[in-house]
Amino acid sequence: MALAGQPVIILKEGTSRSRGKTAQRNNITAAKIISDMVKTTLGPKGMDKLLVDSIGDVIVTNDGATILEKMDVEHPAAKMIIEVAKTQDKTVGDGTTTAVIIAGELLKRAEELVDQKIHPSTIIVGYKKAMEIAINKLNSLAIEVKLTDTETLKKMVRTCLGSKSLGFATDHLAQLAIDAVSSVVREVNGKMRADKDDIQIVKKIGKSLLESQLIKGVIVDKEVVHAAMPKRVTNAKIALLDAPFEIEKTEFSAEIRIRDPLKIKEFLDEETRILKEMVDKVVKVGANVVFCQKGIDDAAQFFLAKAGILAVRRVKRSDMEKLEKATGGRIVTNFEDLSEKDLGYAGLVEERKIGEDRMVFVEECKNPRAVAILIRAGLERQLDEAERALNDAIMNMINIVEESKIVPGGGAIEAELSKLVRSEAAKYPGKEQLAMLAYADALEIVPKTLAENSGLDPVDIMSSLRNKHAENGISYGINIFNGKIEDMYSLGVIEPVRVKAQALKSSFEAAAMILRIDDVIAASKKKEEKKPGAGGEIPEVPE
Repeated sequence: MALAGQPVIILKEGTSRSRGKTAQRNNITAAKIISDMVKTTLGPKGMDKLLVDSIGDVIVTNDGATILEKMDVEHPAAKMIIEVAKTQDKTVGDGTTTAVIIAGELLKRAEELVDQKIHPSTIIVGYKKAMEIAINKLNSLAIEVKLTDTETLKKMVRTCLGSKSLGFATDHLAQLAIDAVSSVVREVNGKMRADKDDIQIVKKIGKSLLESQLIKGVIVDKEVVHAAMPKRVTNAKIALLDAPFEIEKTEFSAEIRIRDPLKIKEFLDEETRILKEMVDKVVKVGANVVFCQKGIDDAAQFFLAKAGILAVRRVKRSDMEKLEKATGGRIVTNFEDLSEKDLGYAGLVEERKIGEDRMVFVEECKNPRAVAILIRAGLERQLDEAERALNDAIMNMINIVEESKIVPGGGAIEAELSKLVRSEAAKYPGKEQLAMLAYADALEIVPKTLAENSGLDPVDIMSSLRNKHAENGISYGINIFNGKIEDMYSLGVIEPVRVKAQALKSSFEAAAMILRIDDVIAASKKKEEKKPGAGGEIPEVPE
């Protein structure tokens, strides 16, 4: 910029800037590319992605959140779309691919409206009205489901797992997720609640997915501390200690000078006596199993083993909290405070060898408020994918616990919402109506993508689907296995309303944020100084 012949430098040298339609087009294009990347993973016939990171680690998955999280993306608008997936995943645990492809389609339709000289602010207002209509209609179309209706819950979890590469183990993992969440459901202020942190997932390579199991308790990834201790204790009374089973060292350097050799033995005997008192306290309250968050001294190990107590040391804080919830015990931070009332109970505590590792299983707890799932699989990639699938299933169950409403899947609810938004748009004259109609069209990307990923003709499928919904076939969606339009409720293809509502909110927010940007100012990147001879270059030799 020049002022009275003098250049005024505002931005640093090397800074790039794009404005107006150029900036908008670049941002929309970047978002559409991200959307297109995950689009092919949607539905039971969606394809997988093979991701290789900078150090050569390989991930094979069709989980939208994982794909986007592992991608090393440069463009700022593309990063915003990835944030949508992260928000969706953290909030409801599923529906990430749906949220991203709807956001991509909203931006694609917005680009067409911008070309027709409609201002982005008008488009955003229209989109917002359409989104509010869609969410209101979504809640009114949803059907209540009882937590005792295990058959419906299983159908819902199976729908969530349908797109995962689990094969014959789908039903088994679905049941594990239902049982795990049902175990940790609690009533808080008159409302049912379940916390994902109360479900521990432990994965160990070996055997098959069908041998994955639910433990009504906790798995501690540690071994029994002393060889002479029992490896199996029934009717376990468990002491949970957040105090060291050893003589605490002073905080500052100290020196004890002993001149009489006989006093050395007295000094050592005193240490042993203190440790013996600690063990006696544990024995006195009736504990036969000890989980210690801190260390256990060698002498204390010996006394514990002699008393027939199974002990585990350096247990993680998170595992201690789960043990507290599972066994009904209380974590004690001072040996003086330990009493019989603080002890937890488990029907069985046992050390087992799983693969190459030894682990302590705390099972058969009475009304555990924390449980564990042990996943087994022959391939490490399969193990990772099973963990991701189980996380999605658990989150879907938690969604149902906290908001017990379901809607039909298979693109049915999106087709119905598209129809309802289109009819409501007629009440809003002006340019906003065009944006609302564009929103209605964008919602149809979900059934359209399902059809494309299943090798069906999207034009034929979409016309049949629209006709069925025009005849009030609210729950009719795409049966991707025979290519017909069928009732999703009768097929058992159902999803939590919470997942769909969050996908609509997240996709709108991402599209609105990207549409508002009309100026992109990118700072120049710092150039790395190359060392002589680095990168295959030959350093100059002075003559």
